[in-house]
Amino acid sequence: MSPKSDFIRIAQERGYVHQITDVEALDARMLAGPVSGYIGFDCTADSLHVGSLMQIMLLRLMQRTGQRPVVLMGGGTTKVGDPSFRDEARPLLDDAAIERNKAGIRRVFDSFLRFGAGPTDAIMLDNAEWLDQLLYVPFLRDVGRHFSVNRMLTMDSVKTRLDREQNLSFLEFNYMLLQSYDFAAMRRAHGVTMQMGGSDQWGNIIMGVELCRRMDGAEAFGLTTPLLTTASGAKMGKTAAGAVWLNAERLSPYDYWQFWRNTEDADVGRFLGLFTELPMAEVRRLGALAGAEINEAKKVLATEATTLLHGPEAAQQAAETARRAFEEGAAAETLPSISHALPASLADLLVAAKLVASKGEARRLVAQAGVRLNDAAVSDANQAVTEADLRDGAAKLSLGRKKHVLVRPA
Repeated sequence: MSPKSDFIRIAQERGYVHQITDVEALDARMLAGPVSGYIGFDCTADSLHVGSLMQIMLLRLMQRTGQRPVVLMGGGTTKVGDPSFRDEARPLLDDAAIERNKAGIRRVFDSFLRFGAGPTDAIMLDNAEWLDQLLYVPFLRDVGRHFSVNRMLTMDSVKTRLDREQNLSFLEFNYMLLQSYDFAAMRRAHGVTMQMGGSDQWGNIIMGVELCRRMDGAEAFGLTTPLLTTASGAKMGKTAAGAVWLNAERLSPYDYWQFWRNTEDADVGRFLGLFTELPMAEVRRLGALAGAEINEAKKVLATEATTLLHGPEAAQQAAETARRAFEEGAAAETLPSISHALPASLADLLVAAKLVASKGEARRLVAQAGVRLNDAAVSDANQAVTEADLRDGAAKLSLGRKKHVLVRPA
C-alpha cells in the first residue's frame, strides 16, 4: 500500500521501518488525529549511545509529522533487566544509580524533542510509577493469565539463552510481562496506542499489543526499526575506543563529529536518510557521490548529525577544527585533550586518550606506521613522551589522519 499519513510515508522512505502490525489501520488512525507512540529506554547508563539514535529520530519524526512522541524511562524495568539477545544478566542497579542515569538520559531528549502539554508535545514517563506499586498476586491474576509460558519459551530473547545453556533468571523471565503491562498501563492513563522499538523487540511488542486487546478490547499497534549494522557488518555505535555516547560529558562534540566523518563509503547514503533531516533528493544526490567526492558527503553527514544533538555552533566548531587539523595540519586548541603525567609511554597515552582499547593494539598500530606524535611518524610504542615534546603546552597524538588528541601535562 501507499501510505497517506506523513509519518508512515516518511518513515518508510527514510529507512526507519522494519515491521508494522497493521499498517493500513495505523495509517488511517494517524490521519484521524495525533497518535501517541512510545519507545522505552532502560536506565543502565547515564547516557544513551548511537545504538539508540534511530529510535530517537523516529520519536522526533512523530512530532514533526503531527503525532505525539512518548519517552518511557525504565525506572522500574531497569531493576529487572532486559534479557533480549544477552549472554548473561545485566548487573542490578540501586535506586540512586537509576535516578542518576535517568537525569543524564533526559538531557539527550531535550536536544531532539519539544516537551509540553500540547497535543503533539512529547511527554516523558517512568514505568516505576506503576510497576513499583504492583501487588504480586493481583498482577499474576490480572496480567499473568494472558501469557502462555509455552509461547514465551519460543521468544528469541529467551530461546537463545536456553539453547546456549546459559542461566536465565526468573527475574529476567518476567521482563516481557512487565514490558507488555507498560503498554496497557500507558494506554489506559495516557492514550498511548503504539509501541516502537528495535527489531529484537518484535516479540515483546506483539505481546503488549495483544495484552491491550485481551485486557481492554483496545486497538493497539506495534512498529519496529531494522537492525542497524555498518556495511562491513560491525554493530552500529561501537568503536575500538568504546561506545559512541550521546552526552557531551561522555563524548565531545568533536569526537561525535569525527565518528560520522569516519562512516564507511557504502553507508553514507543510508545514514544521511536515518540520522539527518535533509530532503531525500539531497540524500540521494550525496549518497551517489563516489571517489574523493564521497568525503564531502561524509562531512555533511557529520555536521548535520552533530547539529541535531549538540547544536549548530558546536557542529561548525567541530567541522572547522577538523578542517584545520586535517587540511592545514594545525593542532587547533579545540581538539579534544587529556591531562596525563609526563613522561609516559606512547602506548599508555594512546590508551588514556581512548584512541585505542589496549596497549597491544597500540603496539600493533605503531608497528603499522599508523601513529604520529606532533605529526611525525613514530616506530616504538614504548617511546617516552616528555615535556620536551610539548608544542604550545601540548603534544599532539594522531591515529591515522582522522583522530587527534592533545596531551597536556597533569
